This record gives sequence, structure tokens and C-alpha cells, in this order.
Amino acid sequence: MGNNFLRLLSGLWVTVRISLISIAFSLVLGTLLGAVMTSKNKVVKVICRVYLEIVRIMPQLVWLFIVFFGVTRLTGANFGGETSAVIVFTIWGAAEMGDLVRGAFQAIPKHQFESSLSLGLTKPQMYLNIIFPQALRNLLPNVINLATRMIKTTALVSIIGITEVLKVGKQIIDANRFEFPNAAIWVYAAIFFMYFLICFPLSMISRAIVKKQQRSE
Repeated sequence: MGNNFLRLLSGLWVTVRISLISIAFSLVLGTLLGAVMTSKNKVVKVICRVYLEIVRIMPQLVWLFIVFFGVTRLTGANFGGETSAVIVFTIWGAAEMGDLVRGAFQAIPKHQFESSLSLGLTKPQMYLNIIFPQALRNLLPNVINLATRMIKTTALVSIIGITEVLKVGKQIIDANRFEFPNAAIWVYAAIFFMYFLICFPLSMISRAIVKKQQRSE
């Protein structure tokens, strides 16, 4: 039926909306976290490392359950499904982004930091005007790859009741399982094609940036 495709598009918009909001928050918080992770303070380093390892070790699905069910019961806060998803993917994305930023900053020669400070720049000015513009060149492909991973991982949110594209597809299959036994093949093929249309261009952009960097070197 024609309206099934519109329903899939509506579910796809939910997926894209959650992804875009999470990516935006992750970029901002991850950049700040990356700068903090370059600190020489041992306590700060340990705290950042513990946060990073906890986020990486714990599967995103478990985090979704913790935030959607656990935090709600402990605090009494009524988090909706999309809010919980954004919180989880922001926590995960910020950790991954922070590690990418840390690596990009540490790849910059130390004399760049020393020269900036000797010119009288404050640390925020140094990072904003000197360090980050240089780091961005190597950081951009990795950021695009992270965004692609976050978009694909949003498929997990159907577990906590969010009607995104995968859940809509399952609803369509269940509603037509007797009349169209092979509906699953076509519905999931359509979903695959939708994800492909979103993620493949991002992958191509990342490859193009890497190739351009290699030619310039």
C-alpha cells in the first residue's frame, strides 16, 4: 500500500532527528572533553579515562535501559523515549568525540602550544584560534565516520518503544504477514536502501577528504 512508504519515511525522520540532535550535542561536548583530556593533571586524566572506558565497555542498548527505566525510577524524572535516546547517544558520542579530539590535539607539535602561550594567549584563545583549526584537518574524516556510526546505531531505540524506521517496518510486516508472507524481504530492503542513501554519501565525503589530504601531503 502506498501509505506504507510514507510511514517508513516518517519513521526515518524520527531516526534522523534523534541522530542529528545527538551528533550536535556530541560535537560540542566532545570537543570540550577532548581539550580537558589533554590536561596534565593526573586526577583529571583518570576521571576522563574512567568515563571513556565505562562508556565504551557498556553496550548502547544497556545504556538505553539504564536511562529509560533505571534513571526514571531512581529520580522520578519522566524521560520520554526520544529524550532518553538523545541522552544515551550524546553520552556515547561525546566520549568517542573527546577521544578523537584528544588524539588530534596530541598530534600537533608541542612548540605550537608553547608559542601560543608565549604570545600571551589564554588557553581558550590558544585552542580556539591556533590548535583546533589545525586539528580539524585530521579530525574531520573521523567525525564523519562517528556520525555514520551514530545514525546506524539509532536502530536500537526501537527496543524502548520509539517508532523509528525499523519499528515501523516491523509493524508493516506484522500487519501484512498473512496477505503478503514475503513482505519482510521488501520492507527490510526498503529500510536498507534508506540507510544506504543517508550513510553512503557521508562515507564518500570522508574518503574524498582523506584522498585530498594525502594528495596535499
